[in-house]
Amino acid sequence: MNQANQPDLPLRTGGIILAGGRSSRMGRSKAHLPFGDELMLPRVVRLLKTVVEPVVVIGAPDQDLPDLDADVAIGRDEIAERGPLQGLASGLSMLQGRCNAAYACSCDVPLLEPRFVRRMVELLGDGDIAVPHVDDYHHPLAAVYRLTVLPHVESLLASDRRRPVFLFDLVSTRIVSANELLPVDPDLRSLRNCNRPEDYGGALEDAGLRAP
Repeated sequence: MNQANQPDLPLRTGGIILAGGRSSRMGRSKAHLPFGDELMLPRVVRLLKTVVEPVVVIGAPDQDLPDLDADVAIGRDEIAERGPLQGLASGLSMLQGRCNAAYACSCDVPLLEPRFVRRMVELLGDGDIAVPHVDDYHHPLAAVYRLTVLPHVESLLASDRRRPVFLFDLVSTRIVSANELLPVDPDLRSLRNCNRPEDYGGALEDAGLRAP
């Protein structure tokens, strides 16, 4: 898909997938987890590319990642283990000049619903960020960011203020409620991360797949 296939999206939108976490609770690389006839990271890339493009993947320095399509660029965190803002900064930098905004997610959301992504992009409106707020929690890795927020992200990293909520306080942020997302993702499966083995098993079951 290319940008010409996005006529009904309000702005040119790319995607950022963060894969640089330690996977400590899972006990092994989440990016390489089998999911049907795919691995976890390539599956999330495939799903996201049905809605937005280009898509970039951000890994940790020296992290081994599964093979991806040639049109998926791979970047690396400048400094490891600095949280999602570090990965977001890398992704926004890579997309400069290629799109106006980006949907950011982690690599462990195999039940991502493309309609959820499209809805989040639509809800950005004139804001700088659109972020879901569900169960009293912001979901910064299910959010849309205009590329113009990059200087603010870099400033926060420079001052070691790494909580995404600091960014939401600095720019125009559209808080998206669960009720606005339920029509396109009734179980909000797009927000379900596979942090632990039981999460992974549950996602496989919900997808109608057997555990490897």
